[in-house]
Amino acid sequence: MTEASLAFTDPDQILRLFGAQDRYLRQVRDVVGVDVTLRGDEIRLHGTDEQIKRGLAVFAELRAILEKRGELLDTEVQGVLDSRGNGETSNGEAEEKIDLLERARHVAPRTPGQAEYVRAIRDNDLVFCVGPAGSGKTYLAVAMAVNALRQEQVKKIVLVRPAVEAGERLGFLPGDLLAKVNPYLRPLLDAMNEMLDFEQVKRYMERDVVEIVPLAFMRGRTLNNTFIILDEGQNTTVTQMKMFLTRLGNGSRIVVTGDVTQSDLPENVTSGLNDAIDRLGGIEGIAHVRLTGRDIVRHRLVKEIVKAYEDGSALRTHRRKSQ
Repeated sequence: MTEASLAFTDPDQILRLFGAQDRYLRQVRDVVGVDVTLRGDEIRLHGTDEQIKRGLAVFAELRAILEKRGELLDTEVQGVLDSRGNGETSNGEAEEKIDLLERARHVAPRTPGQAEYVRAIRDNDLVFCVGPAGSGKTYLAVAMAVNALRQEQVKKIVLVRPAVEAGERLGFLPGDLLAKVNPYLRPLLDAMNEMLDFEQVKRYMERDVVEIVPLAFMRGRTLNNTFIILDEGQNTTVTQMKMFLTRLGNGSRIVVTGDVTQSDLPENVTSGLNDAIDRLGGIEGIAHVRLTGRDIVRHRLVKEIVKAYEDGSALRTHRRKSQ
């Protein structure tokens, strides 16, 4: 564990740098993983050599913006964290920046694994992405869908998720179809609402440009010129996955995401995601990307949580084999 410090002559600049209620400070901590303390007119950073290096780069760039404009915007802080938070973006990752065509907003992969994922979506009509919570598999898929829609590469976006917890029997839930599936599609909508203004998303949904559908309602459809995202693919059966994948029409693309460690299927039921990856491997136009704990860009504790559960699972497997 090492330490570094940044000195300031204007205490108000530190307050603006940290943001209202320290929200910018918390973002830097979460993304970079560095601990930050304030001592008088100094910001002190504590962490590994790499974390310190990234933290200093982030704060230096944010301070430069403050000195030039006198304030920070949320989009500017996010932009700095996207480019500096996990180290200098390599040329390969920079090329994969996703332009949302919405008030100069963009999304950039933060790790080599995420950059590979974005390239796979650009180069293939069907992509399977498996990874742990917080690795960006759903968020980046939604960003690519928005990019394709805004560039008129597709005419609509369809967001799909299996409603395993309700046994796909959505008729027992109150409200219309949108109200019934909202709890299951919420992560996809949250991602889209971060990228586009709320009113724009609302207009898209009212005009059926963005459609949210439970997996059970996909049967019998053929979707042309559509970007289709199936989230939580590990919760599909083999039959459901076959039904879903064969909805692919001309000019359409499919991205299937999932975390194979978080299946809600009964133990005796084979996951359609695992089966499809094994069955369809090697077919031209189909890609499989596997993200790992190194690609987790959510709160820094998520990496530790995922690792702890993985280590615990490995320990239990070892104990069973020893008995």
